[in-house]
Amino acid sequence: MPEALFSPAGSSPGALPSRTEAVLEAIKHAILTGELKPGRPLVETDLAAELGVSKTPVREALKTLAGTGLVTMSPYKGATVREIDRAHARAIYDMRLLLEPTAAGRSVSGPRDWSPARAALEAADQAEDAAGRSLANRAFHRHMYLGCGNPLLVRTLDDLRDQTALVSAAAWAQRPSWEREAAEHRAILDAAERGDTEEVRDLMRSHISSFVARTFPEDA
Repeated sequence: MPEALFSPAGSSPGALPSRTEAVLEAIKHAILTGELKPGRPLVETDLAAELGVSKTPVREALKTLAGTGLVTMSPYKGATVREIDRAHARAIYDMRLLLEPTAAGRSVSGPRDWSPARAALEAADQAEDAAGRSLANRAFHRHMYLGCGNPLLVRTLDDLRDQTALVSAAAWAQRPSWEREAAEHRAILDAAERGDTEEVRDLMRSHISSFVARTFPEDA
């Protein structure tokens, strides 16, 4: 894996030693950008050598990633990048549909600087590949729910957001829909900047629902 894997790819995982946190972010970045594909074995010794660390921070990072759903741990196969089956993918979006519109609406209820969300949209527009758009998409959604006032809700949505990346990358490859999603993002942000809580909730719900309808048409 190249040195670019050390680029941050999301929120801090919490009170972890700095070396473990850096390793965690490197592995997460590689998974979310598709460099480490679903089903790929994650061998501690190989990752430690490629990242220039001992096996201990790699082991702790893999345990944390298993807790967020990006990695699966098996006593026989060891750690692998999670493969999201259809039923689990549908459950992820069902959870997001239940939680994210409410969290986004709450974030609009008070004064808030929306420039980071605007910057995420610009980064998505300028992205050169699906990996870049995926990272910008994740950043936008997080900025939209980050101010909901409930740390547990934010943490839950963070975990769902990470697993969503495994689904959306495959969905975009089969049914390119980024331009439509980008337009929906802009409408959501415009409503947030106007302070329209109800419209933000409605638009976010419609945004997630439309992706579900395109990705799981037989469930509609």
